[in-house]
Amino acid sequence: MKQFKIFTKDDAVLHQKAALVSLPLSEEKEQLILDMVDYLKCSQDEEIAEKYHIRPGVGIAAPQIGISERFFAIYFEDNGKTYEYGLVNPKIISSSVKKAYLCTGEGCLSVPTDVKGYVYRYYKITMKAYDVISHKDVTLKLTGYPAIVFQHEYDHLDGVLYYERIDQKDPLKEDPDAIRIE
Repeated sequence: MKQFKIFTKDDAVLHQKAALVSLPLSEEKEQLILDMVDYLKCSQDEEIAEKYHIRPGVGIAAPQIGISERFFAIYFEDNGKTYEYGLVNPKIISSSVKKAYLCTGEGCLSVPTDVKGYVYRYYKITMKAYDVISHKDVTLKLTGYPAIVFQHEYDHLDGVLYYERIDQKDPLKEDPDAIRIE
């Protein structure tokens, strides 16, 4: 497993809009993205995470490793489906009106101390990108938890951290029209 220095909320790279990536990818860039996916897999293994002192994660974006470019890696399972992607130049092309939020709040590898509060995001999104794992352009239709994860990583590419989306006056205010995800 390749280890990465994870940049934190105090680093400028996390607060700037990332640049588009030139395609086709260099072999080095492709390998970097595959290493990011592998890092996520390893971070979810308790023994490996403990051995290397890394926090478990389901997604990691280029700015989090100090690169201001538009790509991120995803690895997690949800409802029996594995989401494993290395997405380059992702773009959200549609979203639902309906919002959703995680009842536990969100966390982030770049925010060492979790910030309490609900982050309202679109319940459904459609995202287009080039996927390094399948070596092709993909169109992903995502709902619920997966949609939230992908939007969280996408925000990193625009220099937005999750806690900036929390209502500062009433962080645990529940929107009765939003879908609560357990």
